[in-house]
Amino acid sequence: MKYRNIITIAFVFFSLASCSQDETYIGGSISGGNSEITNVFPVPPAQWMGANDPYYSAGYTGDIMPFFDNGKFHIYFLHDAQNKPAGKGFHDIHEYQSTDLAHFTYEGQTIPYGTTLEPDFAIGTGSVVKVGNLYYFYYTGHNENPVFVQSNARESVLCATSGDLKNWTKVPSFKITAPAGYYNYDFRDPHVFYNDELKKYSMLVSTQTEPGRKAVLLHFTSADPASGKWDVQAPIYTTTPEDNYLMMECADIFKMGSNWYLIFSENWSGNKGTHYRISSSITGPWTKPENDRIDGEYFYAGKTASDGNKRYVFGWNARKTPENDLGNKDWAGNMVIHELTQNSDGTLGTQSPKSVKDLFSKKNATAEVDEITSNATANNGTYSLSGETEKAMVTFKSVGKKVKIKAEVTLAKASGTTGFVFHTNDTGSYYKVVLDIANSKISGYNSASQEVTRLPYAFQTNVKYDVEIITEGSVVVVYINGKAALTNRVYGRDKNKWGLIAEGQTSTISNLQITQPE
Repeated sequence: MKYRNIITIAFVFFSLASCSQDETYIGGSISGGNSEITNVFPVPPAQWMGANDPYYSAGYTGDIMPFFDNGKFHIYFLHDAQNKPAGKGFHDIHEYQSTDLAHFTYEGQTIPYGTTLEPDFAIGTGSVVKVGNLYYFYYTGHNENPVFVQSNARESVLCATSGDLKNWTKVPSFKITAPAGYYNYDFRDPHVFYNDELKKYSMLVSTQTEPGRKAVLLHFTSADPASGKWDVQAPIYTTTPEDNYLMMECADIFKMGSNWYLIFSENWSGNKGTHYRISSSITGPWTKPENDRIDGEYFYAGKTASDGNKRYVFGWNARKTPENDLGNKDWAGNMVIHELTQNSDGTLGTQSPKSVKDLFSKKNATAEVDEITSNATANNGTYSLSGETEKAMVTFKSVGKKVKIKAEVTLAKASGTTGFVFHTNDTGSYYKVVLDIANSKISGYNSASQEVTRLPYAFQTNVKYDVEIITEGSVVVVYINGKAALTNRVYGRDKNKWGLIAEGQTSTISNLQITQPE
């Protein structure tokens, strides 16, 4: 969890523009309580504490802490309110619930933030673990009010307990701060799990060495969490000199097949996003795959949960400030979920959850052609674009708020790009997501032709690539071959035209299908 540009707004009334102009929110009750969310990529409903409370006028989904129990996903998240009045804390923990990850209910606030003199004036990422009949929620306490940090660490690990995953009681006697040799200014995001190899409970904490300021995932163990005693161990992972990460946030660790996977996120390098490492042992050594990212940089803080059959990664699609195509990437947004798959070489793949695919296969829609350039042709759902010397485009009329686009894309040349454009308008501007064969990547470019997100992918000529695009409002998630995902933020996408493009490339887009929910 990152607090850049957040602390200052806790002390000055700050109001952002209306939360995603593409969305219509469903008002929740004061206590939340089974309010249905119609969004596939949810944000918390507006005015859940009542219409007169400015703090909860609307909000965004921040860092997500999923936990599966008794057939249900309890999807805890940091609530990022649009309005943060002076003197109030922020990022209290709220909850969505789902049984299929395509339909959600909003359950309201789970753990409130504290006062200006308490360690959790702001709350950061954590995790849930069940020990016996009791659930433990370990989370980050963050408070940099001057009067507090005079005699306290800025960040600490705190705990709350529950017997039912709904009613949580903070444990005021529990607090872990950075031990000697580590930096108490950045000490956050506890991830707790039962360690079968050690026959103890393990806790990973994101921090830095002090001195030296090297990013590490510090390891603590406990034989009995009920005792409140956790013993510090050596870090389970330290940033390499090549990566030199400032922080490795929101760590997660799990086993799939014979491999262990370590996940963390970082937002300061030239390769921002959710990263992973592979090992045959929970203690390492950890190997960095050639492409070590899950999605691009507009999907952040990915953490996982399994229903015992499939494993899913939950992250947030960053919003922009101001909320338009050229705005700057900002913290929190809509929740996006991918299913994780395991490739034959042990690397991870991503695909849309089956329940989401099924949701978007209820009703066929028509791709109504708006305009075709002279170097493009259309023939019964197959489009040929000859863009070697001049850009080739086919544009279609708007398909609305929620839609799934499927197509097979074939590239004929080893140079140039081809792909999809969104939010096209009469000025000729557009956001594009393209397959870049020469540079072995899939990229998203805003309307100023600035690359804003990317993911490595080795494309070949004369090979059909299955492209699936799940889009709702301003969230656009592009999947390639059920192996890779690139999440984008495209404001105005549902109100404007979209289309196909080839630049310096000759391509064929065939079997174009448009489906919507009922």
